Amino acid sequence: MIKSILVWLLATAILIPAPATNAQQPGKIFRIGFLNNSTASGSTVLVKVFHEELSKLGWIDGKNIDIEYRFGESKGSAHMRELAADLVRLKADLIVVTGTAATLAAKNTTTTIPIVMTSPADPVGTGLVASLARPAGNVSGLSSLGTELNTKRLEVLKDAI
Repeated sequence: MIKSILVWLLATAILIPAPATNAQQPGKIFRIGFLNNSTASGSTVLVKVFHEELSKLGWIDGKNIDIEYRFGESKGSAHMRELAADLVRLKADLIVVTGTAATLAAKNTTTTIPIVMTSPADPVGTGLVASLARPAGNVSGLSSLGTELNTKRLEVLKDAI
């Protein structure tokens, strides 16, 4: 009798947590804000590549991430700040920006949400980052490094000629 009670208790202790462990809890869906000064139609190629590269890393829009797009349509810096503020209100977990105008708008709107920039002309000169080696703050990313590489580009051109 005691043996059967122990077997029953052991089986119960093993089986009770089973449904909880088999059921996958849905993970957090991260919200990415995408801010560009251009138009939606003018950014089609960029957005397509952005989606492709994210999906290669396992991030699928609508499945485990939600991407909110905002396009400035070249309406000026005030409009860009409004769009950046909208992404902050939506509580984006990350803001991806292209170009200097979008990066400045995002940086001036939030100091807590991480901002990943692509192709600003001179991030140090425009005050986006403290230095290329140590950007500090919440802004990081890629730059064309236009002014920093001009001397080297001239040297390479001179050697080639």
